[in-house]
Amino acid sequence: MKTRIKELRARYDLTQEDLAKKIGVRRETILFIEKGKYNPSLKLAHDIAKALQTTIVDLFMFEDDEI
Repeated sequence: MKTRIKELRARYDLTQEDLAKKIGVRRETILFIEKGKYNPSLKLAHDIAKALQTTIVDLFMFEDDEI
């Protein structure tokens, strides 16, 4: 799964640490989500989207499996 977290953080001049504090997680959690190494829960995805003033649909993109 790809995300636009890094792009939207830059728009609002937020560091990973800033975003993490806003939503109550560790900076490493944001890092792992941005790198696609961790899929957030629905609640966490909602909290991130809300903090970045966007929707979950606009924030996360699923990669299609190639056949």
